[in-house]
Amino acid sequence: MAMSPEIPPASRSRSVDHDGPVIGVDVGGTKMAVAVHDGVTLHAARLRATDTRASEALVEQLVDAIRAAGDAVAVGVAVPSVVDFETGRVRSSVNVPLADVPLRTVLRERLGVPVFVDNDATCAALAEAYDDDGELLARHLVMVTVGTGVGGGIVIDGRIYRGATGAAAELGHTIVGADLRRTPCAESEDFPQPGSLESLASGRALNELAREHGIPAGRTVELACEGDPAALAAVELLGRRLGVGIANAINTFDPDLVVVGGGVSAAGELLLAPAREEAARFTLTGVGTRTQIRRARYGPQAGVRGAALLAAQEVLSEQVTSRGGHRSR
Repeated sequence: MAMSPEIPPASRSRSVDHDGPVIGVDVGGTKMAVAVHDGVTLHAARLRATDTRASEALVEQLVDAIRAAGDAVAVGVAVPSVVDFETGRVRSSVNVPLADVPLRTVLRERLGVPVFVDNDATCAALAEAYDDDGELLARHLVMVTVGTGVGGGIVIDGRIYRGATGAAAELGHTIVGADLRRTPCAESEDFPQPGSLESLASGRALNELAREHGIPAGRTVELACEGDPAALAAVELLGRRLGVGIANAINTFDPDLVVVGGGVSAAGELLLAPAREEAARFTLTGVGTRTQIRRARYGPQAGVRGAALLAAQEVLSEQVTSRGGHRSR
């Protein structure tokens, strides 16, 4: 498996050529970011605290925030949720009250423009696949987000891969250490399952490791960057666990690029170096020979950037379909 930071050049492909500005929205549990992409530049995002009192209040806030951003030919919305992309209905949601809300339909009716809704990690993956000029950087990409939990996104041939129902890329729930003597949990509230990537390599898991080492809560990455031996050991172990999950992704998708985002990625090479070592150990010989593993470039901007790119891609796809062309998913 290659370790150079250079990415093999992809065929020239753009994601942001469209007939007017698009708006990207990234809805988080604590804040919402709204930004306009004019086809050349993603303008600075406007931030506001997310209204999580009820679904009606959050939808109203979304409508107000999008209208305040100005006119657009389409809107992309990234949410921390499982989304049926074709209908835009939120099937399940964490941290925001959107479960069972037909968000795409509601926003289209209120705003009068095409709206596209997708998972936030999926949108972040799309952002990471393209450079600042909208040129395709990595045709096949897997993103792993390591925050409180572990999320993921997959881009194949420059397009988001969603699977049959829009729920693909729940990489945090891949099993990397199953105890087959134990009966698996059956109810959704029992997730993440023991032995899953999320249970072993998330921010919550890092906090558990920190407690075992006597490290103050929430300071593990900071102390590791300062050279604290216990914090370094905790981050290294987390990185090695993460590397096993990355190996699974490489063995499955053979991507050009695996990017690691989320708050824990602030540890940089302290996390990524052991992750690369473990990924190399568990990747089948001959697979992943062009795969690079690196930290995500866009940080907290990835969701809103990806939402804008999503809107641009999908509105172009709809235009092609209306002209008699073929639309692919």
